[in-house]
Amino acid sequence: MLNTVIVGASGYAGAELAALVQNHPQLKLFGLYVSAGSQDAHKRFSSLHPQWVGELDQPLLPLDEDGMTRILTQADLVLLATAHEVSADLAPKFLAKGLPVFDLSGAFRVQDQQFYQDYYGFTHANEQWLAQAAYGLAEWNSEAIAAAQLIAVPGCYPTASLCALKPLQQAGLIKADWQPIINAVSGVSGAGRKASVNTSFCEVSLSPYGTFTHRHQPEISYHLGKGVLFQPHLGNYVRGILATIYVQLAEGVTPEQVDRTYLAAYEGKPLVRLTGQMPSIRGVASTPYCDLAWQQQGNMLVVVSAIDNLLKGAASQAIQCVNIKFGFEPATGLI
Repeated sequence: MLNTVIVGASGYAGAELAALVQNHPQLKLFGLYVSAGSQDAHKRFSSLHPQWVGELDQPLLPLDEDGMTRILTQADLVLLATAHEVSADLAPKFLAKGLPVFDLSGAFRVQDQQFYQDYYGFTHANEQWLAQAAYGLAEWNSEAIAAAQLIAVPGCYPTASLCALKPLQQAGLIKADWQPIINAVSGVSGAGRKASVNTSFCEVSLSPYGTFTHRHQPEISYHLGKGVLFQPHLGNYVRGILATIYVQLAEGVTPEQVDRTYLAAYEGKPLVRLTGQMPSIRGVASTPYCDLAWQQQGNMLVVVSAIDNLLKGAASQAIQCVNIKFGFEPATGLI
């Protein structure tokens, strides 16, 4: 059993991680941590997330000097569900001691210093680790994940979008001068647990945001190897992402080619389901799956991708990466 630490365990993604680790046959939940100054320090995990009363009643420990010493000397791996600036600061401390780190923030996802200045508003101080991080898109980057000490778990919108687009791009089926158009809607839990009027459930209406400025657009483009036009929306539901993606195909691409491409890409990969009917939020909420379906008319293709933003878009994909890194079956502890 691997002693597994979660930092940022009070948030929504951290809570999902805790539950997954608790139920994983090869992992031991060794510590649930929050920042030393957090108002949640010393509270019971189940007092914040009452669905786990009687199952996850451990205290949320402050990440103070004693906490750091305990992790550095006794943990086998660290899961960071922290803000990007916090992850950028914490990860090198764990990595320097040889601990594998799985970071759910955006701090190490794109190997481009300018990206962080433009979209995250800070200068990355750890270019060495930025260059060594493996992008944790589990179905597409398993060799790099297995070899890396630092795994940058993808964002939720990028996961939904890249799972849909990478088979087409890798097979050369997208028209060369076409920018795929991604129209995606996320539930409010994607904004995190911190209180905000803009993401208060009573205030949310289906609405677009981040036009031309959302940080996931360059992340998607970088890892696809092709520019995209990305428009996110906030939906008035709790969890899940539905991405509808418009693609102009190269001349002469047939529906049979598209079908074969997706079937080959995801054969033997049980956490991506090719559903044969258009996916829905209800079909993926509280599951670790990405559901994909598509429809072609002439050289235009509509692909629909659905994931749970807190699971396949965060916590369960992190556990997939843990499984790959340590040689377990990728879906261990997930299905």
